[in-house]
Amino acid sequence: MNHLTRIAVPTSPAQLLSDTKRPMHTPAGLVGDTPTLWIGEPFTAAGRGFWAKLEGHNPGGIKDRTALYMVRAARERGQLLPGARIIESTSGTLGLGLALAGATYGHPVTVVTDPGMEPLMTGLLTAYGAEVGLVDTPHPAGGWQEARRRRVEELLAAHPDAWCPDQYNNPDNVTAYAPLAHELVAQLGRIDTLVVSVGTGGHSAGIASVLRSYFPHLRVVGVDTTGSTIFGQPAAQRLMRGLGSSIYPRNVAYDLFDEVHWVAAPEAVWAARRLARHHYATGGWSVGAVALVARWLARTLPAEDRIVAVFPDGPQRYVSTVFDDAYCGEHRLLGHLPADDPDEIAHATDRVVTRWTRCTHIADPVAATGEWSVAEQALAGAAR
Repeated sequence: MNHLTRIAVPTSPAQLLSDTKRPMHTPAGLVGDTPTLWIGEPFTAAGRGFWAKLEGHNPGGIKDRTALYMVRAARERGQLLPGARIIESTSGTLGLGLALAGATYGHPVTVVTDPGMEPLMTGLLTAYGAEVGLVDTPHPAGGWQEARRRRVEELLAAHPDAWCPDQYNNPDNVTAYAPLAHELVAQLGRIDTLVVSVGTGGHSAGIASVLRSYFPHLRVVGVDTTGSTIFGQPAAQRLMRGLGSSIYPRNVAYDLFDEVHWVAAPEAVWAARRLARHHYATGGWSVGAVALVARWLARTLPAEDRIVAVFPDGPQRYVSTVFDDAYCGEHRLLGHLPADDPDEIAHATDRVVTRWTRCTHIADPVAATGEWSVAEQALAGAAR
């Protein structure tokens, strides 16, 4: 016997629109109010799980938020003149955000990247009107990241009216993420543990500082990549993009972190692919790394602990890397089941880590060594 399901019909148009995002007059209005999804088994242990904030639902990803905010703030302060060019170094996601900001506020955009950027990203940036400049040689000390930044300096000298957001050191890159933190509070009510990837330091500092004002005992877990210098490891060749650094971004708020985990590329690929297969919500390197750590925390922390992991983007740009068998085979990324638990080191300088490793002693490497370069200081000044 067939049973008809009764559907409640709203009695007024206002009810129809109550849970609907309003029509937007500019593409900037599409940014924010991203969904939060429960990630449980089979990715996690039975009865355990965590909440994922899906920033891939923004037009270009999480950095749409900071690109729009930094540009708007610079315009209000008179640092960015009407119609002036925006020039910045990026591995991809911020470039999309700056293209969006350029279209919104009427600025031409030049992004400087390196051969590691996926063809899809180059094509999208060009389609959105950005000029894409490519450096062809890594800096001997700072790698591709420093080479890109030095090219930005050259372009700024050639275009005196141009402006550089300097995402690595601009405090607006931190302030921009307060709305994301407020969304999480509204969506979940209580948060005990925050898991965030760390690259420029913007979204980790911006989200964690606001959440800790609501939840003083919040545990903040940073996720970095092997080969990154941010938390005191020596620089090494890095395959993963979007997290990690070969320089020392001043936006990293070391005092906010309770622990840091370094994750290797094969481990991030395993997690990103497993998420895609079983939960349909996934992304690239950063998402895989963050999810792996959140999965472990969900198993090892008390069951009542409410864990939130920030997924910075979606899977689209990684079709030719993380989700491509030929690419992963070439780089020996497949068939590496992560360990149940991370390695442990007492201090970041104890030894070089090459697999998933955890450290609960957090220190600012620059405070210890004073290795913030003259070039970084000059570029930070130009951004102001």
